[in-house]
Amino acid sequence: MDNQELLKIAVKAADDKRAEDILALDMKGISLIADYFVICHGNSDKQVQAIAGEIKEKAEENGFSVKRMEGFEEARWVLVDLGDVVAHVFHRDERSYYNLERLWGDAPKVDILSVLNS
Repeated sequence: MDNQELLKIAVKAADDKRAEDILALDMKGISLIADYFVICHGNSDKQVQAIAGEIKEKAEENGFSVKRMEGFEEARWVLVDLGDVVAHVFHRDERSYYNLERLWGDAPKVDILSVLNS
């Protein structure tokens, strides 16, 4: 499986747990950290944990290893490092504060619907 498949798994897992405003950024050539960033948010600590947990679980079910997961207990900004894909799961209040979309504004956005339907 490739990083496109991993991106689809992460986006679908977030969507399955009703993450809001799911966004994927194509980081190839912009960041050495990952090929894609997935950014989304939940409206409560429990939802943030559920989204991050689902991303981790679905990735592992499909043979991908989770390099690390940070911030799960606090549930304000959970980073799920899947290697080529890094998912940023925010609490609604924290997302606007950190505004990663603006920070990485030069990264092309990936069409989420085409990812989910591929």
